[in-house]
This record gives sequence, structure tokens and C-alpha cells, in this order.
Amino acid sequence: MVKQFLMNLLLAFIWVALTGVLYYTNFLFGFAVGFFLMWLMNRNESDHRYFTRVPKIIGFFLYFLYEMIKANIQVAYDMVTPKFFMKPGIVKYPMNAKSEVEINLLSTVISLTPGTLILDVSEDRKVLYIHVMYLKNKEQFIQQIKDGFERKLLEILR
Repeated sequence: MVKQFLMNLLLAFIWVALTGVLYYTNFLFGFAVGFFLMWLMNRNESDHRYFTRVPKIIGFFLYFLYEMIKANIQVAYDMVTPKFFMKPGIVKYPMNAKSEVEINLLSTVISLTPGTLILDVSEDRKVLYIHVMYLKNKEQFIQQIKDGFERKLLEILR
């Protein structure tokens, strides 16, 4: 998979060199063209992990960006209005993540979202304690993290 990623980067740099335009949009377009060409050439091979993970990584990044913007707007709206809409709470979140890398990435992504903060990880590494600024329903919040960040992150890592 690393070899395919490096080949895709090489194709993107070749695209940039051939077009002579050094903009990030041109590089991203070259990366997409290289990805498509590599996918066409490797359709009959058995290892398709690279071609399934790259779209999942892009989807996770876009989902994270959406959640970040949504949380920023919610926090900014609460700060500029005279009435506070905060309903803080602490949630005991049961994780499906098992390894140190999965737990670390999940807790980092949750903490990067405004309005949430990881307080602690349990000793048995099965529960995260999360402080939430806008907690309306604990079960709904847990389901949102499970179906959103954790599911998408574990699809990429496993």
C-alpha cells in the first residue's frame, strides 16, 4: 500500500512538472488522475486496499471538516448571543477501538472538535470519559460518535 501511495505521489509530481503550474489544486488534480490511472492498471490484482482506503480517508476528512464547522458555528453563536445554550455534561463512552493507535486517534479527533474534550481513558482501555459542552441527550451523543468518528476511523485503520 505504501508503494502504491508513493507511486501516486510520483504521478502527481510528474503531472505538476508536465503542466508547469505549481498550485495545490493542480497537484490534487494530478493525484486524482494518478489514482484513477493506477486503479485502471490494478483492477485485476488481488490487493485493493489502497483503492478502498483513499476514498475512505477523503470521506473521513470531509466528515471531520463538516463536524468541525458545525461545532464552531454552535460555539460562536452561543458566545455572541446574550443567553447561554450550554448544557455541559460528562459522558461515559464505550469504545470499539482496541489498539493504542485507534484509541489515540479517536480521542484526538474528538478533542479537536469544539465543545468536546477527552477527560480520561479507563484502565481497561474500553471507555472514554468525554466532557461535552452541549449535551442534550447522552444516548444520541454516544450514537453520533459511534456512527460518525469511530466507525469511519476504524474502517480506515482496520
